[in-house]
Amino acid sequence: MDVTMIDAGWLSILPPLIAIVLALITKEVISSLLTGVLSGMLIYCYYAKQSVLVAIQYIFDMMAAKIADNSYMILFLALLGSVVVVVTMAGGSRAYGSWASTKLKSPVSAKLATMILGIVIFIDDYFNCLTVGTVMKPITDKHKIAREKLAYLIDATAAPVCIIAPISSWAVAVSSEVEGAGGLNAFMKTIPFNLYAILTLIMVFVVCITNFDFGPMKKAVQNAKAVEEQEDVNVNETDGIKVSDKGKVYDLLIPIIVLIVASILGMAYVGGFFNGVDFATAIGENPTAGLSLGAFAALVVAFILFVPRKLVKFRDFMSGVTEGVKYMVPAILILVFAWSLSGVCREMIGTGEFVSGMVQKSNVSFAFLPAIIFLVAAFLSFSMGTAWGTFGILIPIVSMICVGAEGTSMLIPALGATLAGSVYGDHCSPISDTTILSSAGAKCEHIKHVETQIPYATLVATICFVGYIIAGLTTNPWITVVASVVLLLVTLFVISLVQKRKVKA
Repeated sequence: MDVTMIDAGWLSILPPLIAIVLALITKEVISSLLTGVLSGMLIYCYYAKQSVLVAIQYIFDMMAAKIADNSYMILFLALLGSVVVVVTMAGGSRAYGSWASTKLKSPVSAKLATMILGIVIFIDDYFNCLTVGTVMKPITDKHKIAREKLAYLIDATAAPVCIIAPISSWAVAVSSEVEGAGGLNAFMKTIPFNLYAILTLIMVFVVCITNFDFGPMKKAVQNAKAVEEQEDVNVNETDGIKVSDKGKVYDLLIPIIVLIVASILGMAYVGGFFNGVDFATAIGENPTAGLSLGAFAALVVAFILFVPRKLVKFRDFMSGVTEGVKYMVPAILILVFAWSLSGVCREMIGTGEFVSGMVQKSNVSFAFLPAIIFLVAAFLSFSMGTAWGTFGILIPIVSMICVGAEGTSMLIPALGATLAGSVYGDHCSPISDTTILSSAGAKCEHIKHVETQIPYATLVATICFVGYIIAGLTTNPWITVVASVVLLLVTLFVISLVQKRKVKA
């Protein structure tokens, strides 16, 4: 798609805002995203003096371009959906759910297991979202944990973990952006200043070990308990798929283990690790291509494991592969429209340039720079639905702003704030790919996931804003982290106290 970017000014932030507001009002994502894309194309064609028909054509051109750019991601989703369905057909999920229910005997243990698995799978956020959902959904269903809560636990241990893991696709991407400031070494220094990631993990731990809930999430949890009182939830929910009663626990574990190991090896292979490239660089070169290889390997192993033992007939196995692709179609559609909206904003109407230009023109004190940058990164990431795109735009600008004697000491805190704000916006944006995949992994209605997650994410972000003011004043990472953690815990305690008093009243 050969177009020249225009300067649409404040109109450049209109398309993502239209999509987000419509999605929250109508509870329907695909039409909202399409409306946002159309509005962006109309804005572009107005400035480029082109017709409405050209705008319509550009929509399909953009969608085709994004499908081509993200073809490996689409293949991975389709293959992973197939793995999930055939494992379910073989009875692996049912057997695992029955076994795990004897080990994880309480909702607390089930939530903690979800959190730990999310942290362990830190290589890539896409992989994290779908794998954790596949493994833990039968267990959380057994304990009547709301799907919205599961989706939050998945989402909150995906990008926030990847952004502070030295070996991950995110670490490689960020390191390449901060090459002038020291590359991976600079990335490592930003970890203590990445308050959103740190505080989100603490928030998740508190949510796991307590019954603390508020806002729409509290209502979702109460609804899940009401279902428990009225009828027993079918733990082995199969959506009409014929499930074998001969499946064993290893019929789930072996394909998942193969998926994890083969995906890591696949990412390393595609990135050139076996040709001398270092591991961290290799896994970040083309992670989705490696993930596709891993998902295909898991599907092949599932075939070898299930068909000869007659857990699944050959014909049924191939039907299961088709059903798995169908299972992922809604998530793929949402992703394609979200990618298209992001493409309009980044490549055609200059949303990122407009927002970043406002940052450069503002004459704020260096002491407040991290807090301001956090807000700008959060807004930009929320609007475009991409953390990578946001820190790709802002990091060079932040580096330029901090050049000079006065700003040098502020560079690392400001970079940390950029990454944190990018992850926050990505975490709670309804058009973010990881938000969409978390919904898909938990089999939770997407808008319900967004509505229940935003208050939790925004509470943490508010504490982060205060933390970045402290960071700007002290430039000390440990004072910043300790003060922010204490403030978060005090805030959670106060909210819990207020809720208890309301219940008594």
